[in-house]
Amino acid sequence: MNKKLEDVLLTQPKRAKYYITAAVLVLAMLIWSSSALNQMHVTSKGLSIGWNILEGIITPDTTLLFGGGDSGVAYLILQTISIAFLGTIVGAFIAVPLSFISATNIVPKPIVVITRFVIMAIRTVPSLVYGLMFIRVTGPGPFAGVMTLAVVSIGMISKLFIETIEDLDSGILESLDAAGSTLFQKIRYGVLPQLSSDFISILAYRFDMNLREATILGLVGAGGIGAPMIFAMSGYEWHKVGAILIGLFILIFVIEYLSDKLRQYLLHG
Repeated sequence: MNKKLEDVLLTQPKRAKYYITAAVLVLAMLIWSSSALNQMHVTSKGLSIGWNILEGIITPDTTLLFGGGDSGVAYLILQTISIAFLGTIVGAFIAVPLSFISATNIVPKPIVVITRFVIMAIRTVPSLVYGLMFIRVTGPGPFAGVMTLAVVSIGMISKLFIETIEDLDSGILESLDAAGSTLFQKIRYGVLPQLSSDFISILAYRFDMNLREATILGLVGAGGIGAPMIFAMSGYEWHKVGAILIGLFILIFVIEYLSDKLRQYLLHG
């Protein structure tokens, strides 16, 4: 038995040099990256601010946390959810047709090249840049946040949809081609029945991401809970920051739980 094991080990390719090379490259990258930390230092004032932040999180402003009206955490969370949901839906509405005309097993390659270039161009611009652009066009507020998340969602949803479409069972599409089906009929009877659960899962994942994006976009005035948080931080009102962070934690926890349940249902029924 030992002889057979030894023979097997001897026939395995020698990969030691690859592992050593990879380790050396990683070590070199760590040393080079650590040069950016040379100028970092923590002052006594910084430690005091850090303690104030921690104290504010531990002892939040209960009036803001449990208060009603348009300045309470509950209202701000609902506004953030609305921005993320509408942004996801609008983005998906545009991404679905883009995905089908970007899949190589659905349309000819010249069309795929053009539409994929458009999707790549959309994905190139960061969300904060889109946010600043829409704020200049529509003014600060939730509508700018919805439009920003819609455009940002187009790129990611389209990319994942394309990968899902191209991985489907090609036999069904070939049968529909042989029957003389049109492009719309192939999508209606050959693609959607196979991929509806995958599409819903992707949308749920993007909605989860958009909730965090909506919070960040609020920092530049695109609505949501981010704007009050940056104002509180600018005014060193750490108790208000703590209240907002607790609301965000509860929101993300609930959404993560519901998203996980939805994915389990889609996978196992």
